[in-house]
Amino acid sequence: MLTRIDLRGVAGDVAEMLPRPTAPGDGPVDVVREILAAVKNRGDAALVDFTKQFDRVDLAQTHVDPAEIAAATTRIGPEILAALEAAAASIEAYHRAQMPADVDFRAPGVEISGLHRAVERAGCYVPGGRAVYPSTVLMTAVPARVAGVSEIVLCVPPGPDGRVPDVTLAAAAVAGVDEVIPVGGAQAIGAIAYGTETIRPVDVIVGPGNVYVALAKQEVAGVVGVPSSFAGPSEVVVVADGSAPADFAAIDVILQAEHGPDGLAWLVTWDEAVADAVTASVTRLVADAPRRADIEATLAKSGYAVVCDGPEQALAVSNFIAPEHLELQTESPAELLPLVRHAGAVFCGPWAPASLGDYVAGPSHVLPTNGTARFASALTVRDFMKDVHVVTVDKSGFERMGDHVVALAGAEGLDAHAASIRIRRGAPL
Repeated sequence: MLTRIDLRGVAGDVAEMLPRPTAPGDGPVDVVREILAAVKNRGDAALVDFTKQFDRVDLAQTHVDPAEIAAATTRIGPEILAALEAAAASIEAYHRAQMPADVDFRAPGVEISGLHRAVERAGCYVPGGRAVYPSTVLMTAVPARVAGVSEIVLCVPPGPDGRVPDVTLAAAAVAGVDEVIPVGGAQAIGAIAYGTETIRPVDVIVGPGNVYVALAKQEVAGVVGVPSSFAGPSEVVVVADGSAPADFAAIDVILQAEHGPDGLAWLVTWDEAVADAVTASVTRLVADAPRRADIEATLAKSGYAVVCDGPEQALAVSNFIAPEHLELQTESPAELLPLVRHAGAVFCGPWAPASLGDYVAGPSHVLPTNGTARFASALTVRDFMKDVHVVTVDKSGFERMGDHVVALAGAEGLDAHAASIRIRRGAPL
């Protein structure tokens, strides 16, 4: 069930020995562009058509009634509501600690303030179809609210009955979402990027989704703000040694694979006995898993057990993948952290499964996938904010810097820039 790769004895760069994550081909890109163009040109009518085509649902209205959102908290079990509220509290506390402080800088004759201002309107995308994800509502909307966003819009595909599931609406109520749009897929991204007759465009779009959603966000990135990460199908790399119970490592390989096809799930170890034991455990656990089909689809395409010479080579493998989730189930995970260069989130020790991060630890579970952890980060409050600098200069500061402006403006052939200095000195233009 896990394809074995043996890197023992391989010197130098291991990249040539490893399967590379595949980038989406032209097919999905072309489909996404057609959908976005239709939404841009036809607005709500395109949303109705695509919702009928992809979700097999007649879209009666583009917004869920606010009263229905508020009442959803009474239609779910009290233990689920308590879990949503506990998760929201953890997410809020962590992201409040993330909030950047304004900058106050002084030089002779110059005062510079660095201000942080939230966008006015943020769009949060939450997947549907294979499962419901109230946790993603919290992981996107709560950081937006902490950042100071005025209006939060949630897009989520409708269920088979045409309604957004109660638990998702309840999460929206807990997170303080202002609007819920029961539309999913690339068409939802187009709707909140371009706007329609009934949907006002947003300033920023965040949230994970399938490859079509992730590509759609890239396509509209020139119209709205989109974090640089590719938040697509889920990924995990579990690095384990003999100290890790085989079932712990195995279930954590499985837990991200149950999101469905196109993700990846890797075990990396320098102990062949660990590879054997975990592989056997994966086979046994998958056989009884409720989402067996989704897990098997992921593992068949991108499930690997890699045997390495030692910890350094194991982390070289992980850095090559740049996984969304990296688990260090080893005797001394802190000793491996200096070797970690590329990962969306790292979970240390046998008692830190990635599922804690998915729900209640505090940091957002919207993480970079498809290798974008090489340059991108988890969703943070900064994704909903802009930096604005304010420059105040007195005459002494002006005189100190003015000659340099004249020199540089002359070098660039921009005379009006130089003239802005000369005119203040009383020189004729």
